[in-house]
Amino acid sequence: MSIQGLYTALITPFSHGAVDYGKLKEVVEAQIQGGVDGILPTGTTGESPTLSVDEHLEVIEKVIEYANGRCKIMAGTGANCTEEAIRLTKKAKAMGADSCLQVTPYYNKPTQEGLYRHFSKIADDCGLPVVLYNVPGRTGIPIAADTVARLASNPNIVAVKEAGGSVERVSEILNLCDITIMSGDDSLTVPMMSVGAKGVISVASNIYPGELKKMVDFCAAGNFAEGLKIHRRFYSLFKRLFIESNPIPVKAAMAMLGMIEEEYRLPLCPISDKNRAILKATLDALNE
Repeated sequence: MSIQGLYTALITPFSHGAVDYGKLKEVVEAQIQGGVDGILPTGTTGESPTLSVDEHLEVIEKVIEYANGRCKIMAGTGANCTEEAIRLTKKAKAMGADSCLQVTPYYNKPTQEGLYRHFSKIADDCGLPVVLYNVPGRTGIPIAADTVARLASNPNIVAVKEAGGSVERVSEILNLCDITIMSGDDSLTVPMMSVGAKGVISVASNIYPGELKKMVDFCAAGNFAEGLKIHRRFYSLFKRLFIESNPIPVKAAMAMLGMIEEEYRLPLCPISDKNRAILKATLDALNE
């Protein structure tokens, strides 16, 4: 399948400690109305580390149900245990997910050969298109470019989400193999697309899906001048949404705009007063 355009790394709304499925339906609908190409439930932004297995699977199932075929669903089913990732991925496939996002195994720090075998086994055993997720700042290790190139020969491994903060990685990978690259950082979407990335898996589009869809579409059409205008308008927000650990700021911002209740699960906690004021000023300036 083709992975491209704007995918939203969806937040998971909570209320009184439980997943708020009413709000989840609302935020999915807002994404659809914004014209996104796809939705990613149960990724980092969806607080997957604090969801139980049952909640994890129910969130995926509900997002598929709410979207009802109107956009693609990329289920976050990665784990640092290969067999657990396979179990989650098989269930997501049975529910109707279009693809899955597989994060680099964290904490146990496998070798590059271990990464190759991990991702290959998931792709071979599950038969669901796999998007590799390179985010060394969270996992402790990168997926080396030559490992990506080895994995790209597997027909079920279709893309890589690059969240290592390096535009150069896009050129490095594309110089080695033919694989779709999606930016994993809103602020790097335009520069990454200028050297060959096909879109973004976005945090900011939880709030502004329509505007960021326009930015990505301009870049995809080669109209980088117009894409850059939108990038510059939202650049401060892109940065402020990472002023503390994601998804703390984006959930705080959505709560400020009345979209959700501001609720997290420990070890995440509410944004500091100082950063809340900075975030609010950024939103106020955007919405003037």
